[in-house]
Amino acid sequence: MAFKLNTAPAKNTIALSQKKSSIETLLQKEIVLFGSGFNNKKKQAFYQELAVLLQAGINFKESLTLIVESLKKQADKELIQNVLNDLINGKPFSEALWSSKSFSEYEYYSIKIGEETGTTAQVCQELGRFFERKNEQKRIIIAALTYPSIVMTTAILVVVFMLSYVVPMFQDIFKQNNVELPALTKMIVKLSELTKTYGFYGLLILFLLLISSQVFKDNDQFKKTSHYALLKIPILGSFISKVYLAQFTQAVALLTTAKVPLLNSIQLVKKMIRFVPLQEALEKVELSILKGNSLSVSLKENPLFDNRIISLVKVAEETNQTEYVFKQLSEQYNQEVVQQSKTMTTVLEPFIILFVGVLVAVLLVAMYLPMFQLSSAIG
Repeated sequence: MAFKLNTAPAKNTIALSQKKSSIETLLQKEIVLFGSGFNNKKKQAFYQELAVLLQAGINFKESLTLIVESLKKQADKELIQNVLNDLINGKPFSEALWSSKSFSEYEYYSIKIGEETGTTAQVCQELGRFFERKNEQKRIIIAALTYPSIVMTTAILVVVFMLSYVVPMFQDIFKQNNVELPALTKMIVKLSELTKTYGFYGLLILFLLLISSQVFKDNDQFKKTSHYALLKIPILGSFISKVYLAQFTQAVALLTTAKVPLLNSIQLVKKMIRFVPLQEALEKVELSILKGNSLSVSLKENPLFDNRIISLVKVAEETNQTEYVFKQLSEQYNQEVVQQSKTMTTVLEPFIILFVGVLVAVLLVAMYLPMFQLSSAIG
């Protein structure tokens, strides 16, 4: 069946050049780890509950009424109630969602195709799984990074405290007794002086960097630079790449389930997943497909896609099993994300503990070496 991206209604046209900033803001909400409003967790529950009600034979109006009654937050109640009111006034469900400004273009077209093909309940179920997987990936990332971050932050604070307060105390003792300092101790004392002199400025710069990252987080150049920089970090880069490839394959699987043509699926996923390297890669894939190349050939031209995707997509094209292959790819990548996050945590924990232990040990040895010399001189 034919499907074009320019079939949206005039007042909500998908000519994004006219509403670029508002649409980009809307879509960016889908990839934020810590968001507010009708976030991914709420969307997961919404679509899963709606799918169950629709599959049970309850119509849209009654289903949304039941969902409104089950919601706790007033803002969420008002949002779904507005969708319900639009539905009662004659709007299709997809248009009602789009009018609310809290649902992405990706969701709009998925539901729209579901309405046209009579598979809305199935599409809602797939959307629920999609957001469930995204939320799971979010939890995995947070779990993998929380412990190392806490340990490293604590270590830095301990080292700064020792350099700022403990080392100067020993330094005064050494000066009073005219003790000749070893090279290691001299280095630590020099570092302590630098910390006392420039420590405040270092904290100020760090604070300004954090503020700047929030201020410029929607800047295209900042996002591009930071996203590509993340991919170059050892271990973490490949992990992040797998996370977004898992989202990409799951999104394509969902859209092909809804019978969205492959080219349109690529266009929608490009707008949905706000990761610049993947967006630019899909832009090239889209142009390559428009030139007449197959999807597997188009993917092969970009290093972001590994040989597994390329090989299985080629098989899918030959067997006409695109939906099945992308579902399998999604499962594989998600399993790898879970496994790699566990591996990262397992490896990082002892490594960080060892690093902190060595750091503190160096500081203590540097301070106690002159004390041994002082005790020998007194003796």
